[in-house]
Amino acid sequence: MATAIKAQQLSKAYQLGEFSTGTISRDIERWWALMRGKEDPFLKVGETNDRTAKGESNIVWSLKDISFEIEQGDAVGIIGRNGAGKSTLLKVLSRVTTPTTGSAKIRGRIASLLEVGTGFHPELTGRENIFLNGAILGMRKQEIKKKFDEIVNFAGVERYIDTPVKRYSSGMYVRLAFAVAAHLDSEILIVDEVLAVGDAEFQKKCLGKMGEVSKGEGRTVLFVSHNMGTIGQLCNKSILLSQGRLIKEGKTNAVVDYYINNAGSGADIIDKPGKEGENQFVKVYLANKGGEMQTEFRYDEEIVMQIHLLLDNFSEDLELAMRLTDKHKTPVFTIHEKLDKYHKRGSIIKLNITIPANFVTPGKYSWVLCINKPGAEYYDLHEDVLSFFILDTGSEFSRYEGLDYGRVFAQYSIHHIS
Repeated sequence: MATAIKAQQLSKAYQLGEFSTGTISRDIERWWALMRGKEDPFLKVGETNDRTAKGESNIVWSLKDISFEIEQGDAVGIIGRNGAGKSTLLKVLSRVTTPTTGSAKIRGRIASLLEVGTGFHPELTGRENIFLNGAILGMRKQEIKKKFDEIVNFAGVERYIDTPVKRYSSGMYVRLAFAVAAHLDSEILIVDEVLAVGDAEFQKKCLGKMGEVSKGEGRTVLFVSHNMGTIGQLCNKSILLSQGRLIKEGKTNAVVDYYINNAGSGADIIDKPGKEGENQFVKVYLANKGGEMQTEFRYDEEIVMQIHLLLDNFSEDLELAMRLTDKHKTPVFTIHEKLDKYHKRGSIIKLNITIPANFVTPGKYSWVLCINKPGAEYYDLHEDVLSFFILDTGSEFSRYEGLDYGRVFAQYSIHHIS
């Protein structure tokens, strides 16, 4: 099988703050180093792109020393957390930006959809933009005409095809942009996370088309998504990035499993010494069934909350109150547990609370935790703590990427009465 993309020691550095290095003398120094084949003196101090930490340098590496090969006809998922370098990698491969060091050799024409409206001129109509995109790919007018009706039908924008695209909604924009990228003749199709802009029906349609493009037409597909179920269905191989570095590549199942089991290390945790005479949380963290701390779980995986309490100011009616909230801070469910049956003065009470598999739907969640006497007094309150993610690794809803289908999976029974 021929190699479609080959990246060698690919790196991309960005200057934070003002453009350039700030002075003409520094720019000349950089140019002189380049002319002599020396390393850029200002890239030596570049730092990993970790947005959670304050750095000392104003140069960050969005990508650092990435090497891989993608064969023709492969469907490859690019996965990782926000800020991992996924979009930067696609921009480098799409020739939107150039690498700082290293190279990317690409065999064939690329059609890319990196953000809503990529490659479209807002003043031109949908019809004109279709022909413009085809011309950019090197297609002749007659070739584009043969594909035109198929593109318009797929996008479902027949009524607006002669309207300037600046008047399109974001959903219409992405419909037409994907239809153009998928149907015009190119050897490589690159799609970032823009499909979430479309509705569920169109997302399903797009994923079906990408599968057809890869498996049926033998074209190469690169696809970025946070939906692990979609990645698993569409991609035979995947690449995992973290802070600009390639962590793992290979078959999708192996890469996704590695991501889920390892990317969640460094769990959010409550951990503090207990004070004499107080009712308080001493230690609380989330873990998998084996007791290992995690912040990311599969939708079909149990979540275990391990709670250590000190109840040194005990009174009747004391309760443990827990509330799970979604990313909008909307309550999902609440637990109230009376503590008198666990109490032993001066000792640490250890509780395990298990959330069953196939219960909470994929998304980001956090907890509100409290030791209280209902309607009377709060002893220890923690809000918006222990944030965690539930990942969709192949549920029945994974094909509807981006669709909000609630916070819990429905549990029901159906009886057929003839």
